[in-house]
Amino acid sequence: MYNIATLNKISPVGLGRLTDQYTITEDINSANGVLVRSQDMLSMEFSENLLAIARAGAGVNNIPVSRCAEEGIVVFNTPGANANAVKELVLAGLFLGSRNIPDAITWSYGLVGNEDAAKAVEKGKSQFAGNEIKGKTLGVIGLGAIGVSVANAAEKLGMKVIGNDPYMTLHAAHNLSNTIPVVHSLEELLPNCDYISIHVPAMDKTKGMINKDTITLMKDGMIFLNFSRDKLVNDEDMLVALASGKIKKYITDFPNNKLVGKEGVICIPHLGASTEEAEDNCAVMATEELMDYIESGNITNSVNYPDCSLGSVTGTRICVLNKNIPAMLSAVTSAVSDLNLNINNLLNKSKGDYACTLLDIDGTVTEAEVASKLNVPGIIKIRIITK
Repeated sequence: MYNIATLNKISPVGLGRLTDQYTITEDINSANGVLVRSQDMLSMEFSENLLAIARAGAGVNNIPVSRCAEEGIVVFNTPGANANAVKELVLAGLFLGSRNIPDAITWSYGLVGNEDAAKAVEKGKSQFAGNEIKGKTLGVIGLGAIGVSVANAAEKLGMKVIGNDPYMTLHAAHNLSNTIPVVHSLEELLPNCDYISIHVPAMDKTKGMINKDTITLMKDGMIFLNFSRDKLVNDEDMLVALASGKIKKYITDFPNNKLVGKEGVICIPHLGASTEEAEDNCAVMATEELMDYIESGNITNSVNYPDCSLGSVTGTRICVLNKNIPAMLSAVTSAVSDLNLNINNLLNKSKGDYACTLLDIDGTVTEAEVASKLNVPGIIKIRIITK
């Protein structure tokens, strides 16, 4: 029996995937797995019982990812599960900015009590005249699941689309329309776009990447959309650009005290993934990732350990998490050999500073027995999984 702790409200559709081997607990210290959305876990201490954390969403800046790796806790996210929800809101953002819809609606509210509202509309509507997006150029920074989805949809709406992503995956390249060009640098993309939508993760190297220097490269009077992360944009520099007219509109899903109510800023209250469908999809994917690792040692969509899967367990499986340093694989296989165990199948994968080795063996063995033979620096966690 495994214990799963839920932080935040997790979709019942996702929790419904849990089998009778799992019990929901409020005690995180007894949990083998955690399902979380946005709750801040950065200062939490974790017990040795905890094997994995699954984030029902893409961003993991609320989870101490590096510390979890050091403690042998695999952290998962759910890339692509909310892509359609975010894509639809980005498209809405394009129309909101292009057609001055928020200002027009606010003005219309002022007609309450006007005895001839229809006449006032015909007289006043010209002040909200906007532009069509068809034929305009959209730049998409970041071509993950969401960025690709936005790019493809915008092209179908008649926009010219340019993409940029120095870390574009083969999967993303396969899904991106083959008529959308991908440039190698922001310097190639920024000056050519009427609209720009950013879709990159929040990391040290992306923090404030939209600033006075990059804004200077943009076309005058363009519209910028941020439905990714607040930290990607330097708010002060953005407000200066709006005041000067360099940027016509800034549409963001991340309101704060600096932006709310400012001229040219359209604030949406973080609704990107706030649909029933997206919450269900994220919860289902997170739950299934968690169960697969707990029951089989398989890793899919982890942000701190490599993808590594040997399928279902049919006998005894050894799962080793370790530092990615030389001679570790030989140390693992030698330890198994010293225990007179035959290896039926083996998979070793690495990702950055960390690695995972899965071994299916004949016979049975205990964690203590493997640990006694594998007493070398760099071993983080040893698990024995049997069926």
